[in-house]
Amino acid sequence: MRELVIGIASSLIATGLTVAAGWFGLSWPRKLLLRLLSRVSGLGVVRAYKKQSAANTALAADLRAARWIKVLAGRGNELTRDSFQEVWRQRHTRLRSVQILLPDPADPGRWLQSREEEMRRVDPGFESGLLAKQVSANIAYLSAVVAANPEVEMRLFDAPHTCRAIITDHFAYFTPYLSSAHGRNTPCFVFGNGSVMYDHLLRTFENLWSAGR
Repeated sequence: MRELVIGIASSLIATGLTVAAGWFGLSWPRKLLLRLLSRVSGLGVVRAYKKQSAANTALAADLRAARWIKVLAGRGNELTRDSFQEVWRQRHTRLRSVQILLPDPADPGRWLQSREEEMRRVDPGFESGLLAKQVSANIAYLSAVVAANPEVEMRLFDAPHTCRAIITDHFAYFTPYLSSAHGRNTPCFVFGNGSVMYDHLLRTFENLWSAGR
């Protein structure tokens, strides 16, 4: 009972401090509290963003420092944008390998269709087959990248579209997809190497990579 009371009290204090820091426009107290709570829980969260799109600047910097990169994407749009351009232009002298997993546009498991149905509730422009067309366009783009970069590999997976994960030898960027929002508007969490979630995401990627075609 004593431990429960202490736990509740510490959570309330942490929440109150975080809210107060937000009122005064201070970001460092939130980051410090996040790191402390992450260390206590063992999850290993080092950064959190309200929207995936807000993480792009930090993502680009972490990609530049990476020795290897693994990407599990639900559509692959980010791979065609600024975050990855330095990687594709072969200016990255440290990089040893890039592995990319994209959905199979043929959609044998009907996972793309399932995600389309979710998106159609919040975006009426998501007509049937649109997501597969967008994935196919990104596959075509990345096929040219693969042809020009021997360290880059791409495979297709057939599994539920529940998240995006970009993993390097230092960090894992994780976006859990919500049924009520586009991925770019969904919170993004960054986990450090050696944490429970980092290891889980890396294991998930490797299992899907082994099963991919």
